[in-house]
Amino acid sequence: MPDLSVVQFNEQGLIPAIVQDASSGQVLMLAYMNREALEKTLDTGLTHYWSRSRARLWQKGETSGHRQHVREIRYDCDADTLLVLVEQEGVACHTGKPSCFFQVLSSSSSQAIAPATAAILEHLYEVVLDRKQRAPQESYVASLMARGQDQVLKKVVEEAAEVVLASKNGRAEEILYEMADLWFHSLVALGWHHLSPQGVFQELQRRLGTSGLRSPQHIPSSDLPQQSA
Repeated sequence: MPDLSVVQFNEQGLIPAIVQDASSGQVLMLAYMNREALEKTLDTGLTHYWSRSRARLWQKGETSGHRQHVREIRYDCDADTLLVLVEQEGVACHTGKPSCFFQVLSSSSSQAIAPATAAILEHLYEVVLDRKQRAPQESYVASLMARGQDQVLKKVVEEAAEVVLASKNGRAEEILYEMADLWFHSLVALGWHHLSPQGVFQELQRRLGTSGLRSPQHIPSSDLPQQSA
């Protein structure tokens, strides 16, 4: 257990904790910890907070399942605020939004801009998994999955070809539109294998600072989760 004597709790015995997605950098929420909450967080690797309204300790995701796996905890220059870097399961906000900070008070643009982060891919992936369980007549994803892996992969190839054509045309709007289609169908392919985008983020992180000229390490097909019929 780290030495907590450096942490400056306020007169109520609390310290604010800013929670940030470790992969995307998106700010997810603000909560408060007392000493017990911080100790439990450090001990379990799952975030625990102190509820000021209910006056009790609580674990994030204890009822929703949207747990936060701690990757790192930092403190600021005055040691009176924590920055908690997490891997978020599901969404952070009780409203169903990926982040609690989705309402705009002031903006320099005429329209609110949603944060374009990796959290969007995670949220889309959760939607794909949800649609996968539905009847084919109720969902495009479900109907695609019902036709089998070859059809899922065919759509990835088709969308990749559309990206190539859009790139050749040189129109930015068209390229972005087709790339979005490709990314979505790539998420469907990941969903077929029950492989999370988080695994892709980790693989990209692993490659940072390494030469792209070396031979790639291929994953044996036996390591892939088996798709149930």
